[in-house]
Amino acid sequence: MSTPVVSIRTATLEDLPVLLAFEQEIIKAERPFDITIKEDPVSYYDLGQMIQDSKAHVVVAELDGKIVASGYAIPKKARHYLDHEWYAYLGFMYTDENYRGRGINALVVEALKQWSVKNGFKEIRLTVYSDNLPAIKAYEKVGFKKHIIEMRLAQ
Repeated sequence: MSTPVVSIRTATLEDLPVLLAFEQEIIKAERPFDITIKEDPVSYYDLGQMIQDSKAHVVVAELDGKIVASGYAIPKKARHYLDHEWYAYLGFMYTDENYRGRGINALVVEALKQWSVKNGFKEIRLTVYSDNLPAIKAYEKVGFKKHIIEMRLAQ
């Protein structure tokens, strides 16, 4: 019996309903880590615009014709004091809970890393909540290292 193959491809506008549902799952998962997220309805991204943006790269992972994961890479301007002017920022990383633990996120990250290198980015960054240990572990597994912690003080 053959193992189903996961394919990574560029997202299209036809994928938008699934991607918008993924976005809501990300928000739901991140709410426990961030009390400052607004009440619903809330959206993090303009996914339709991002899919159509030639400078962005939105990908999906498909298994047996079903979209099971997503991610994007976008260029971001670095702070003026850093040794690079631009970097690739990864976000919108989501894997359907029924497909986790199969290395699909690693395939998405690899595709985004390849796009980043091909587009001249030597620096690749992402953000993750400090208490989101499963996400931190997944990103460390694909080569990311903890770099900085952002702190906040509510008045």
